[in-house]
Amino acid sequence: HLGDFDWDSANVHTAIVGYILEHGYGCQVEVTKGSTSPIMAAHYDQQLDIITEVWRDNIVQMHEEAVAAGKIIELGINTPSSTQGFYVDKPTADKYGLKSVEDMKKPEIAKLFADPEAPGKGRMTSCISGWTCYTINLVKHKVYGLDEYYTNFDPGSGGALDAAIAGAFKKGKPVFSYYWTPTGLMGKVDLVQLEEPAYDNACWTKMMAVVEKIKADGPDAYTDTCASAYVNMALTKSASTTFANKASNKKIIDFVRAYSVPTPDVNRSLAFYMDESGGDMEATAKHFLSNTGMWTKWVPADVAAKVKDTL
Repeated sequence: HLGDFDWDSANVHTAIVGYILEHGYGCQVEVTKGSTSPIMAAHYDQQLDIITEVWRDNIVQMHEEAVAAGKIIELGINTPSSTQGFYVDKPTADKYGLKSVEDMKKPEIAKLFADPEAPGKGRMTSCISGWTCYTINLVKHKVYGLDEYYTNFDPGSGGALDAAIAGAFKKGKPVFSYYWTPTGLMGKVDLVQLEEPAYDNACWTKMMAVVEKIKADGPDAYTDTCASAYVNMALTKSASTTFANKASNKKIIDFVRAYSVPTPDVNRSLAFYMDESGGDMEATAKHFLSNTGMWTKWVPADVAAKVKDTL
């Protein structure tokens, strides 16, 4: 039983792992998809066996607590490099000299990104409210003073976030948005990342305590804190201890532990998914397995042979 999320990079990894488990190991694979908080809660509660893409530094406190409590085990790195931040489209950034979050704090700049639902304010398209980064961005807005000029807008879904960015580019309209890598969209649009105070672990830890408090008790639980840029993090994998501790599952745990895909290859799979698969994630998994041999090192030869027979 795999846990999956409402964004494409996680879906790609779940599809590849699921395909190998089904066709190489003969497993029945069930996938449950949702936002970060409910999926991770179900994982910690032993309802979901494996998560193939964990944005660990966004949920570091509760993830480390789950490890310490013996609820999950970590299975190493999924993708070695990922970035997150606030972005502006390059034409607007160049025209108005927008290089940092400080440059955004002017009424005339906020007007460029006018929020039709909040007169007098600009809109920064943010994460989905079920993702931890939505609350991180909410706190950052307050610390940086952006909340005076912009709404932290919840687009409703990962697809809607992509559509808001791609649609604005198509119409030649300014973009102010949270975004991340690896993604297929990053190869298609020209976004400039705004500078923030440099990542600082002590500050991040302090900020995340406020984030978790808001997630538990609501926005009014905000207290003064610092904020810094997101760290360039390695994405990870984890398994529930109930699943991992069964001797019969060792071969599956060994496979998932070995599973790791370089960021450029993830980007290529995401581009294939967006441009060529017709929105078919299984076709995207098969394309990856058919066009790279790296995965054969993750599994025994007999498993690799069974998978190849289905491609």
